[in-house]
Amino acid sequence: MNPQTTVKTKPTVPKRRPGLFSDPVMGYLFTLPVIVSLAVFLIGPIIYAFFLSFQSFTFLNPEGAEFVGLDNYIQMFQDERFRRALLNTSIYSLGVVPVQVSIALMLALIVNSKIKGKTFFRVAYFLPTVTSTVAVSVMFLFLFKKDGLVNHFLALFGIPARSWFDDVTFALPSIMMMAVWSTVGQFMVIYLAGLQDIPDDLYEAAQIDGANRWQQFWHITLPMLKPTTFFIVVMSIIGTFQVFDQMYVISGGDGGPLDATLTVVLYLYNKAFKDFEMGYASAIAFFLFFVILILTLIQRKFFGEEMRM
Repeated sequence: MNPQTTVKTKPTVPKRRPGLFSDPVMGYLFTLPVIVSLAVFLIGPIIYAFFLSFQSFTFLNPEGAEFVGLDNYIQMFQDERFRRALLNTSIYSLGVVPVQVSIALMLALIVNSKIKGKTFFRVAYFLPTVTSTVAVSVMFLFLFKKDGLVNHFLALFGIPARSWFDDVTFALPSIMMMAVWSTVGQFMVIYLAGLQDIPDDLYEAAQIDGANRWQQFWHITLPMLKPTTFFIVVMSIIGTFQVFDQMYVISGGDGGPLDATLTVVLYLYNKAFKDFEMGYASAIAFFLFFVILILTLIQRKFFGEEMRM
């Protein structure tokens, strides 16, 4: 009996029925709502704000808007309150960012170690991050008032009570403490993800070579966390230069006492929505954008890494 030969046949691929739109066109149609929303609510307002930054424009007299060139930008450096706001924002950033990053790394190392109840500590450290900024600010207002819990605790050591947020010297440092407490959990989680991405083989090889824990941390952990640190530092700088909620709630919106808590974004808000000087406020916004951009580029040069997560 002759063996039966099997003939392999290619599977028939059904032909595409000609439609009205090709694949690229259909792709653009599906993304069209997002593109339109970005253009209308993001790109358009940015372009219009940049145009306003070169105009003397106010809501009280929109018909009287006139082109003033760089006058709004020149006015910023002649404005004493703006210079004070920029100084306060810089001090706030210099004080919060290093402490924020250091504590976040320390907490991530703790919760990443083999300790009991580390899940509880992860949740406890991260909980302030998901709490409303306004709620946290109100809570700290009660804690730091003259008859608040902080002064009751300090009285045990003979330190006299004071109204912290009404004191020119201590108002800004008190808000900086609040900012670190309420945001450090977010960066702890990012550091934790970076730590868990480091291969265990590196630590095992280092132990075989006789490296102690400090040497492993210095030569393995920190270098491997370099991209993560870059991302955290950049995000922390952006957050501190854009601080608004805490200052608004604590000072009642005026940056007091004596402009001690006045920041760039709070001053921008007051100029735009209290004084209705939209042209000047737009110039402040773009100045702040360029400051953050320059600081980000400096950080990238310093770390020598792309921001990748």
